[in-house]
Amino acid sequence: MYKLPPISLYIHIPWCIKKCPYCDFHSYKKSKKIFEKKYIKNLFQDFKNDKKKISKRKILSVFIGGGTPSLLKLSSIKYFIKKIKKKIIKSKKTEITIEINPDTINSNQLIKYYNFGINRTSIGVQTLNNNLLKKIERTHNKKKTIKLIKSTNKIKNRNLNIDIIYGLPEQSIQDSLNDLKIIINFKPEHISWYLLDIEPNTPFYTKNIKLPSLKKTRKMQKLGKELLIKSGYQQYEISSFARKKKYRCIHNLNYWNFGDYIGIGCGAHGKITKKNKDIVRTIKTKQDSQYIKKKYIQKKYIVSKKDIPFEFFLNKFRLLKPILHQDFENTTNIKKRKIKKKISIAEKHGFLQTKKKSWIITKHGKKKLNSLLSIFLK
Repeated sequence: MYKLPPISLYIHIPWCIKKCPYCDFHSYKKSKKIFEKKYIKNLFQDFKNDKKKISKRKILSVFIGGGTPSLLKLSSIKYFIKKIKKKIIKSKKTEITIEINPDTINSNQLIKYYNFGINRTSIGVQTLNNNLLKKIERTHNKKKTIKLIKSTNKIKNRNLNIDIIYGLPEQSIQDSLNDLKIIINFKPEHISWYLLDIEPNTPFYTKNIKLPSLKKTRKMQKLGKELLIKSGYQQYEISSFARKKKYRCIHNLNYWNFGDYIGIGCGAHGKITKKNKDIVRTIKTKQDSQYIKKKYIQKKYIVSKKDIPFEFFLNKFRLLKPILHQDFENTTNIKKRKIKKKISIAEKHGFLQTKKKSWIITKHGKKKLNSLLSIFLK
């Protein structure tokens, strides 16, 4: 039986201290003149507009990302959290995450986030090697980062994620493992550990950046995964590890399970399933100067039926568990027989196995994920 999927809220803050040369997200360097106060007020108006489209559906999670949300004044974050909590959040258990750059916040500010009602923090560490931090043009250093992480021990009911990247320019296998070892000693509740991916529209793409070989990055991945699991972390997604099931990121799980989400702020993406079963995607205006003039929508369209299976599997294949046939039908409103030919092609290539009630991605399929996904694009 078809039912509307869970829905989350994503809030985008576009400003950074500087734009990282490998970053593909919509963000830009913070200038002297930014429209913080107006931007925050317009965020709330943007949210109210989108909330009308979801009726009384409950918000599963909130994620404040960017850019660098921790660049905002504490008063701005407090104001916005207070506003949305009145409108949508009825439970203290609702996951509310904010992304943090170690160079933009101190321990007192971090503690205040939790006092405001934010209950999950995500620190963009990337690496603790100062030489590598310079190579990827990050503004923080190892000492400042460790001091900030240590300060989180003062927080009651802390829920901390640490982002770490491997496969950095000229990074050795030992460098990548050293980062993990140091971070694991602080016992964060969650670790996001992912491979650097150079996208075409980034400065690193046009430069002659010397990256570790595929053989090296695969060794980093294998040894790093073994280290995390040995240290008590459970892998539940390609790049996500949690110390306990309760620390798995609810917000990201909703994306990967093809859930709905409101996206507000410059360049934010949204996905809302309507009662007539249409899936509507939105992209918000990218320039803050236009956004504060209440020009929120840049693009809005209905996802075609032929594209829905690809979008479903694009997310689902990230999770390390079987994909139930019933889940596919319930979530997409498409019968599994409609994709039978594509599933057969994936099986012939050794990418998938079909069981009585589920599909399982093989080891070969995980290595050739792009090839597997391309089958559902045709």
